[in-house]
Amino acid sequence: MNDQDTVQKTSEILKDKAVEITNPAPRRIFVKIDRANLLEGLRLLKENLGFSHLSTITGLDRGDDFEMLYHLANEYVSLTVRTLAPRTDPEVPSVCEVIPGAVLYEREIQDMFGVVMKNIPDPRPLLLPDGWPADQHPLRKDWKFERPPEVIPGGG
Repeated sequence: MNDQDTVQKTSEILKDKAVEITNPAPRRIFVKIDRANLLEGLRLLKENLGFSHLSTITGLDRGDDFEMLYHLANEYVSLTVRTLAPRTDPEVPSVCEVIPGAVLYEREIQDMFGVVMKNIPDPRPLLLPDGWPADQHPLRKDWKFERPPEVIPGGG
């Protein structure tokens, strides 16, 4: 199956769930889906086109929005599903019911960007240390690092 066939079949399968489908490079397809249609769109891609391998989820702070990029692959192409969550409502549905292995990537996104993954099966922090402030997300563009006061054991 070539790129044009995959784009055509993706368009037919997703119908109105896809906001935009592009093919910017050989064997690379990008699909933009509204967050309300994310689960159903991923389910359709997995069941009908074999996009069952999730290599990672990337988060981007775009200023007013957060963008999540779900990097999928089948035997023919790599496909990236893009969805946006506004900074004022940073929530997207967890995709673990469709792709169970996504839980670690989703926990990372929650830690680093503060984007809530609704219905995630395990919402515990993954990367940040115990006691990390809940409102501090290191990969947000507006996050400022403040060095904690130095504690010298036995010092006064």
